[in-house]
Amino acid sequence: MARERTDPQTEELWQEFHASVNMTGEELRRWLLTDASGPDRFGSEPSMGVSDIGRRVVAVLDKRRVDLTGEDVETMRTVVERVGELLATPVERRDDAWRHRLMTLGHDPLQPDPRAAEDDPGAGGEGPQ
Repeated sequence: MARERTDPQTEELWQEFHASVNMTGEELRRWLLTDASGPDRFGSEPSMGVSDIGRRVVAVLDKRRVDLTGEDVETMRTVVERVGELLATPVERRDDAWRHRLMTLGHDPLQPDPRAAEDDPGAGGEGPQ
């Protein structure tokens, strides 16, 4: 069976997307269905009040790279850009609303950054000796 491949630009975007989105699809689903994701998110039918971008991020997280559509690629591009912009927000402007916007995109700023552990050779989880 031949293995399907994606183009290099989509491959790079896939990597950037998964570096920006640090929540699993299940974590994001739960977040989107909570009151914490916004008081205006719920109407008479909860699924209708869930953030459109959040739903699209969950859909991408549930896919394999080779199954991406053009809309998925646009979603990934939007998420990478918006997460980058929000993370560049000055510290004094970072509040609950800022965190909620990030979490709707699949990025929880309170989760540890796995890249920081890669950059710090002493952060290998070995603990004090």
